[in-house]
Amino acid sequence: MSIEGDRRAARQLASRTDQMGRIFGREPWREILLRISGGRLGRRTGPTIPLQLQTPWQDTLSPLRTGWRQRAADLHGESVFAIDYQVCRPCSLAWAEEPHTDPSFQRCGPASAGVAALRAEHPGLAWHTLGGRFAKARPFRTHVGTGVPGGYQSRRLCGHATAF
Repeated sequence: MSIEGDRRAARQLASRTDQMGRIFGREPWREILLRISGGRLGRRTGPTIPLQLQTPWQDTLSPLRTGWRQRAADLHGESVFAIDYQVCRPCSLAWAEEPHTDPSFQRCGPASAGVAALRAEHPGLAWHTLGGRFAKARPFRTHVGTGVPGGYQSRRLCGHATAF
C-alpha cells in the first residue's frame, strides 16, 4: 500500500476505537501476594509477552509495567499506536505513560482517538503522567490534555496504584 493509502487507513483506524479486543490476564494469587506484601513479593521478573488480537484496537496487560494496561492499535499487523495506562477509581485518578505512534502515522489521529477512548471508558478521572518524559512528547500531551481534568501533568502514583 502507498504511504498516502496507509495514512488514510490510519485515519479510518482512528474512527474505529469501538472495535476493541481485550485480554484481562488477571492473576488473582499474584495480586493478593502483591497487596499483602505491599508490592515486595509476587512481582514479575521480566516483561510479559504481548499477545496479538485480531481486532484493530487492543486493551491488554502492559508488557513493561506490572499492574498496568496497554491500549494499542494495529494496522495490517503492525503496531501504529500504543500507550500504557493505570486507573485508580478510589482516588479518581489515572496515569498514561509511554505514548508511541509509528512516525509514519503521526498526525493521522490514532493517538488522539486512543486516549480519547480511554477517557470515555473511564469517565470522571483526572489524567496524569509520571513525569520525566521526553521533550518531544510534550506537544502531544499538551494537545490531548487540553480541557482534560489533570491535563496529563506530572503526578506520582497514589498508594492504591503503587500496591502493584
